Amino acid sequence: MLVLVAPGQGAQTPGFLTPWLELPGAADRVAAWSDAIGLDLVHYGTEADAEAIRDTAVAQPLLVAAGLLSAAALGEVAPGAVAGHSVGEITAAAFASVLDDTAALRLVRRRGQAMAEAAAVTATGMAALLGGDPEVTLAHLEKLGLTPANVNGAGQIVAAGTLEQIDALVADKPEGVRRVVPLKVAGAFHTTHMAPAVAELETAAKELAPADPVVPYVSNRDGARVATGTEVLERLVGQVANPVRWDLCMETFQELGATALLEVCPGGTLTGLAKRAMPGVKTLALKTPDDLDAARALIAEHSPAAPADSQTA
Repeated sequence: MLVLVAPGQGAQTPGFLTPWLELPGAADRVAAWSDAIGLDLVHYGTEADAEAIRDTAVAQPLLVAAGLLSAAALGEVAPGAVAGHSVGEITAAAFASVLDDTAALRLVRRRGQAMAEAAAVTATGMAALLGGDPEVTLAHLEKLGLTPANVNGAGQIVAAGTLEQIDALVADKPEGVRRVVPLKVAGAFHTTHMAPAVAELETAAKELAPADPVVPYVSNRDGARVATGTEVLERLVGQVANPVRWDLCMETFQELGATALLEVCPGGTLTGLAKRAMPGVKTLALKTPDDLDAARALIAEHSPAAPADSQTA
């Protein structure tokens, strides 16, 4: 059984979209998406520097566009489940046909803008803690006033809070934690600092007509399978101000019988977590079109309902 997953903010790097735009029809597709949301995705995915694509209002739609484009390049895929980390949940909603591509990009554009505005109120950030005992780490974060915004499993927790709190964490990391790594994000996502963005997303969601998922959709709020498009949308709205429980998603993948996990562009983060937390499950990250043949082979082996000779979009 194949799980198709989409990464969250921080996975983007300068120029990462360039090789994907060389695929037949890709540049036209991204140009149309750019027109639909009023953001030049081609520029930001090919020419913009790291600081420009760190901007939340840019990074989020860019990541969703990259995920959709790379998945389309695979051809027909019939995953046994889909999920996304943070903003990747919107990409996953499109994979499950809850939203069409344009609706997903319009929603993520509003999400990115709303979260950027919320982040501007107070100087906040996030940092990944690698290693250590989760209970010890969580107690230490509480002492410093930080929120465990992402509980990622595989020995990784991401803390979020004010920049002063993040600095205090770097200077005084929990016992057993090997490293504290500040992330390339512009705010304390998935915390109460993002509460102002929820109201904006509630308004945006009212303009959408979600369909029920055509494949099992796993929510990173609690690792639960979500059966209706209405609930998927409700969870997407509330998720911006609540922690991501990717550890519980991976538990659900295993309960569903996952044998392989494929991460769309810009892949790497979620496959890294799966390698440590899901032993025996094959993983593959789509980083460039050079990975497509290996991805199609993985699909053919672990998702028999998909034709083995699918063509690139």
